This record gives sequence, C-alpha cells and structure tokens, in this order.
Amino acid sequence: MILKDIHVTTALISITVFVIRFYWMIIESRLLTIKSVKIIPHINDTVLLVSAIALAVKLGQYPFIDQWLTVKVIALLVYILLGTVALKRGRGKNSRIMAGFAAILTFAFILSVAGSKNPAGFISVF
Repeated sequence: MILKDIHVTTALISITVFVIRFYWMIIESRLLTIKSVKIIPHINDTVLLVSAIALAVKLGQYPFIDQWLTVKVIALLVYILLGTVALKRGRGKNSRIMAGFAAILTFAFILSVAGSKNPAGFISVF
C-alpha cells in the first residue's frame, strides 16, 4: 500500500529531523535559525497527518473506536507537546534535554503501538 509507505516514510523523516534539531539545540547551533529548518518539519508532518487520516478511512479504523489507534493519537499529542518543550518552550537546557529524550521515548512507544496494534505497545512486555 502506497499510503502506508508514505505514512511510515514521513514518520521516519519526522523523528530523524526531530533528533537532528534536538542535537542542534543541545549544542546551540545556529542551524536552528535557518528558515527551511523551521518549515520542512511542518510540511513533512502535514503529509504524515494526511496519510494517517487517509489510512484510517481506507482501513476503517478510527480513534475512539479502535483502542490501539486512540492510544496512538494520544501519544502523538504527548510527543508534540514534549517536542515543543524540547525545541522551543523549555525553561532551561536541562528541562529541554529531558523533554527531548521523553519525546524520543514517546515516539518509540507510538511505533510499538502501531506495529503491534496493542494499546500497551512495548509496555506490555513488562
């Protein structure tokens, strides 16, 4: 399915770009101020969101009906919030770093939920 390939590819681009920007924040790189560095993630994440909605409709699986998808959407909101704290809104470097690592862990959780279709994701191992 091309939709799934687009969704997975843009998800991998999203986390890759986040990790790069997170690293740049840690080392206080001026690269974070480049306009395209600020715009490209939004374009990619828009394609990611559109592909997610299209996949949900095509497969007939919806948040608040399918538990695993509900958890994935809630975790996505947590990931976005943590990412915002890590890259922009954190009050100090330590809080930004903690939020960044929490965002990466949340993304891994999202992947585990998506891959297993289990709302507990990798937490079910424990």
